Parts: sequence; structure tokens; C-alpha cells
Amino acid sequence: MATGYADLLRAPHAMRLLAGTLVGRLPNATAALGIVLLTRSQGADFALAGALSAVYGIANAVGQPLLGRAVDRLGQPRVMLPAALASAAGMAVFALAGLRPLPLAYVAMLVAGFFTPPLEGGLRALWPGVLERPDRVHAAYALDAAAQEVMFAVGPLLVTLLVAGFSEAAALLWIAAVGVAGAVSVVVSPPSRAWRSQPRVPDWLGPLRSRGIVVLVASFFFVGLALGSIAVAAVAYADDHGGGMVSSYVLSGTGFGALVGGVVYGARQWPGVPERRLRLLMAGLAVGYLPLALVPGVASLTALAALSGLFLAPSLACAFVVVDRHAPAGTVTEAFSWIVTAFGVGAAVGTAASGPAAQYGGAVAAFTVAGAGGLAALAVLLAGGRPLRLPNPASGTEKDRIAAAQDGLSSTHQA
Repeated sequence: MATGYADLLRAPHAMRLLAGTLVGRLPNATAALGIVLLTRSQGADFALAGALSAVYGIANAVGQPLLGRAVDRLGQPRVMLPAALASAAGMAVFALAGLRPLPLAYVAMLVAGFFTPPLEGGLRALWPGVLERPDRVHAAYALDAAAQEVMFAVGPLLVTLLVAGFSEAAALLWIAAVGVAGAVSVVVSPPSRAWRSQPRVPDWLGPLRSRGIVVLVASFFFVGLALGSIAVAAVAYADDHGGGMVSSYVLSGTGFGALVGGVVYGARQWPGVPERRLRLLMAGLAVGYLPLALVPGVASLTALAALSGLFLAPSLACAFVVVDRHAPAGTVTEAFSWIVTAFGVGAAVGTAASGPAAQYGGAVAAFTVAGAGGLAALAVLLAGGRPLRLPNPASGTEKDRIAAAQDGLSSTHQA
């Protein structure tokens, strides 16, 4: 296992791109918790905290595909660097001004969310050129998804430590600055500067003209809803169990489980078509969220959170392969960004719904929102079986043909 990943990371620029992207995405991993903690520290309730998080999430969701489309047309540095600076500026305004005046807080969240650079989609667009071999690319998707969970495991702990040592505002400012540093590391690298998208057919729908992509977007909206609700539910649970680091234990447990699942999943090549495998992984993800509503003691809930995360990174990694197989030519960054958008909108809806749920029904109600989101994500994949049955022939990319051949479908998928 370790040898395979070491070989992958020895490829030129691979380690730098992965590390820079992870650091650049640190604000995403901490925004929900940071917004809730700062809002609560100023005397506001969960409903307002959820509303501000929802504004950030929805703005992020709208901005990702638009910025992704701009990257496909203009290249990565010309879009991602200005976007990273604007996003950090919005978060800094929120950290320094707080909730007074409240309209300014909403505007700051709008700017911070909308201009979040599409580093996730950008990295996944770079992997084929950097790693060259399809088996390496598939393993990189899994490692990328697993390493992302390091951010989601470390991020909440880091926020809590910064808050304890300094303040809520200082934590947000520090994380925003680190996010800009990560984005700069990526966009000045040779692969990022040299990357160009394939020519695309002029079409305002872009990757959404693929029905398979639409199914994935709908399904991962509900995964985002589940994850967004868990962030609020963890804080509500902590309020009932002594506060302090409790919310970070729960959120980091979810991230740790996803890290383990992603590393194990990416260590081998799996038989069968990825579309069918994604449904099985999503079933495990959906079932894993249900026991959280039992809200046992802190140690038990942290363990359940870790179990619930086991299928998250594998589901993401498998979804990336499916996106590669279904995205029309010239839309790869935008296609990946639509998955991020689905997460963002879902997380925003999840935080908005779980805020009132936590306010009136406590942690049990908030964790129930997460369980419902996981079941809905699985239902969408099962209902959308036909569009996901075969790769979209409109993609016409070499990586699709290789992936199809590897899965025994080369006779039915000729670009």
C-alpha cells in the first residue's frame, strides 16, 4: 500500500500540487465551524449561525462552476489567484467586523464563499497530465479524497486550538491567510501554468448536458446536506456535553474515518464498472449516518462518527472516476466543480435546516437531518441507474476510452 502511494507521489510536481491544494482548501474544511463559533461568541443563536453558513455555502456553490468554466477557458493562474485573494478578503471582513452591522456580515460571507478558488476541480484536471498512467490517476483520486479528510480532521481541531489560544476572529484570519498561501503554491507551479483545457462545444449547459453528471450532482447535493448538518449537530451536541473540544472530536472522527477508508480504497484496483461500485459505496455511506441520531456518550459518538466517515472518501474517489467518464470534452474543471457545487448547496441547506432543528429538537434532530441526507443520496443514485450505465460518448477523451477498456466496456464505448 505505502509503496504504491510513494511511487505516485514521486512523480514530478505531484507532492507539491497535492499539498498546496490541501492547504488552499483549509478554509473550506473550517468555514462551517468557524462561522458558527464566531457567531455564537457574539451572543447570536444557532439560527443566525446556520443562516450565515448557508450564505457562505450557497455563494460557494454558485461560484465554483462559474470559476471552473473560467479556468477551462482562461487557465488556472489567471482565475484562481485573484479568486483566492478576494475570498480571503471577505473572510477577513467578517472576522474583524463580526455581526455589526449584520448586512456587512452577510456580504462578507457572500464574497468569501463565491470567490473560493476551484482548487479541487483544478487538481483533478491536472492529475492526468502529471501522472500520465490511468491506474496512477485513479489512485490519485483516492489519495486526494483521503488526504482531503486530513484537512477535515485537523481543521476543526486547529480552529478550536486557535480560538482557545487567541480568539474566534484570529482563527478565521489565520486560516484565510494560509488558504491564500496554498493557492499561490499551486498556481505558480509549472503544471498549473502550462495546463490548457480541451476544446469544447459552445453550450451554456457545459457538463450538465450529460445526464450522468446531472445524477451525480443531485446525489452529492444530499451528501453535502448530510455533512453540513453534522457540523451544526456537533456544536449542539457539545453544548449538551460540556462544550470545549467536544464538537471537534466528533467532526475529526468523521474525517479520520474518511481518511482510513480512502487510503484503503485507493491501495488497490477494484473490479467492475465504477458506476455500480459507487452505488455500493453510497449505500455504506447512507447506513453509516443513521446511528449518529442515537447521540450516545462522547467517546461512543466519536467512534460512530469515524465509522460513518469510512465510505465518504471512497465514494468521492469513485465519483471522480465516474465524472471523468461522463464529462463532455473541454468541461473537466467545470464538471468537477459542479460536484463541489452540489456539496456546497447541500451543505448550505443542511446547515440552514439543522440550525432550527438543533434549536428546537437538540442534537438528535440535527443528526437526523444527516441520516435523511444520506438515504436521499442513495435513492438518487438508484433512481438514476440508466444515465449512469455507460460513459457519455460525447466526452470522446482518451482517458475515458482507457477507463472503459479497463472495466471491460471497450466494445460498447467507442469515442
